[in-house]
Amino acid sequence: MCTPPATSAPVRLDDSASPRYRVGAQVVLAENGRRLAEMPLAKTAEVRFGRVDYKLATAAYLGRKARIFYVVPANVPGLRAAQGLRADWRGLGRFAGGSAFAGQRQLVWNGTISEPWMVESIELTAHVDLQQVRWARDGHFAFEAYFEIEVLP
Repeated sequence: MCTPPATSAPVRLDDSASPRYRVGAQVVLAENGRRLAEMPLAKTAEVRFGRVDYKLATAAYLGRKARIFYVVPANVPGLRAAQGLRADWRGLGRFAGGSAFAGQRQLVWNGTISEPWMVESIELTAHVDLQQVRWARDGHFAFEAYFEIEVLP
């Protein structure tokens, strides 16, 4: 019996050269489209982060077939349950759009690594169940999503 070779274990890609390494919210709206500050009884919020640019270090994988995943971290400050945060993104280049809850990852790219740096942008929005999040005292909400790579045989 012949079994196909397994893919490599996922490895976090270095994105520290990205222009916006840690992303903070630009606009926070309640479920009716009004600013959250105007709606003290709102149950959900839409957090618009806008365009997020990434510069991923891919030199170690040049010439290799790989898959790249967007990962929404499981541990988000103030988040009580994974279903309390859903990130939605739209790829603005080669990366596919998608959606993931806290603690999930989604495939955004599949192919052969052909350059030492992969520079990509996404349009990012988070949907938040306000009963599942404790906001920071300064009203700031942020999470640090990241990318993982799996090298294919």
